[in-house]
Amino acid sequence: MLTRLTAPADTWELIWTWVGRVLVVNLGLAVTNLPLLLALSIVDRPWRYPLFFGVLCLGLGPSVAAAFAHLHGDSFVRAYRRHFGRAALRWSVVVGGVGVVAVDVVALHDADPGALLVPMLVVLAVLLLAAGTLWLAMLPLEHGGGVREALWTALRRWPLSLLSLTVLVAAAAAVNQAPVLGLATVPGCALFVVWHNSRAAVTA
Repeated sequence: MLTRLTAPADTWELIWTWVGRVLVVNLGLAVTNLPLLLALSIVDRPWRYPLFFGVLCLGLGPSVAAAFAHLHGDSFVRAYRRHFGRAALRWSVVVGGVGVVAVDVVALHDADPGALLVPMLVVLAVLLLAAGTLWLAMLPLEHGGGVREALWTALRRWPLSLLSLTVLVAAAAAVNQAPVLGLATVPGCALFVVWHNSRAAVTA
């Protein structure tokens, strides 16, 4: 005899609340990063135009901060407006740092010390991205930490940082393979995981 699966009403309400927030995050990310998405759909090999796409990637900072705030219970639009300036500044530092590291990797790739320095630079780029994500998460958490604290937290909580970056890379790959379906489902789910990891790392 089949048993009907049931759940309390408040459980379903919580589930649908989070589903709604994830969908809003997907829509908000798509709208606020429309120039980047259009450029990616037109250009076949975006890595050949690093400066152009680096500038377009600057818009990711405020939208990710707004997504974190929305998952924290705030309105996406209100959070985007409130955190735009500080999020843009913080993400510009991260993008600039990763850009400098990328230039060094290209320059040292065929040089004699490249075998030693390139892996170290790659680890540094990963650390910068992990710390940048935490630095954005500090905005909705109203945490007063600076970039040094974000770097130290990313190192100290490296399993959470590594999990967050893995989820983001997997989400980017999924969107690249199926842009429409991926944008409708994946980014919000990925940032849901990253937000909880970041909040746990920052508030621990």
